Amino acid sequence: MLPSLDLTNILMLIVGILIALTIHEMMHALVGFKLGDDTAAEEGRISLNPLKHIDPLMTVVLPVATIILLGTPILAAKPVPFNPERVRWGDYGAALIALAGPFSNLVLAIAGSLAMHFVTGSNTLLFQFIATFTVLNVSLFVFNMIPIPPLDGSRLLYAFAPDPVRRFMESLEQVGLFIVFGLILVGFGSVVSQWVSVVLNLLP
Repeated sequence: MLPSLDLTNILMLIVGILIALTIHEMMHALVGFKLGDDTAAEEGRISLNPLKHIDPLMTVVLPVATIILLGTPILAAKPVPFNPERVRWGDYGAALIALAGPFSNLVLAIAGSLAMHFVTGSNTLLFQFIATFTVLNVSLFVFNMIPIPPLDGSRLLYAFAPDPVRRFMESLEQVGLFIVFGLILVGFGSVVSQWVSVVLNLLP
């Protein structure tokens, strides 16, 4: 899993978070644009510039703190805006926009896992960074696929859920992250960690 957190490893985590979240958020915006909604594009969110996507407190300090305290990252980047009336395929299009983020992290994790086979010396900083980056991206994939609003996985549930379930989920939008945080505090983080381990074992 994630390494012990000395100063070097914390810096590696911060760099990894900036890269992973920048690509995550950019992919939300890019898929939205491809599906007919230019709302995010007009705000400059189809960009590899981290400053377009991050909030220093919520995007860097919060995930590092929750990794240290709970072993699981809780993340909150700037939300990528989209206009559901412009998106092709309605709720299914919205689900594709949402899934683009975590699945970009899965692709990055696969790339990191493959890269580790070509880096010699498991004690080198490069190997440790790639290993940390891989675990971080798997953690982001698993965490964001939790089907609780406003996490990305909830959009997949929205697309197929009956109306009563959707109305209930809509009522959770403003407090969903607090619910997830509370669940992790009472032990749900171990479940997330188990799923992270499952996905890591499936990587090449």
